[in-house]
Amino acid sequence: MSLPEEDIFQFPCRFPIKAMGLASEDILGLFSEILKTYDATPHPDDIVWRNSGQGKYVSVTATIHATSREQLDNIYQALHKDDRIRYVL
Repeated sequence: MSLPEEDIFQFPCRFPIKAMGLASEDILGLFSEILKTYDATPHPDDIVWRNSGQGKYVSVTATIHATSREQLDNIYQALHKDDRIRYVL
């Protein structure tokens, strides 16, 4: 008998999502579009981006208002599918 999977999050909640990609790509724009697709558009103050030390990569962190585990799963799947995104945390 398997036990029901218990979610460690209580929704809705604020949730940070981080993605990294080449600085030559529009990672911030791509990241924002994916979040918008899943009704997770963060306030501009909740988006932080920075270039790597050598300037080759850019990382973007957005804290969203997550409404469900399904929403988070969809966002992560979409980010992983795009080849311009190198890492997702």
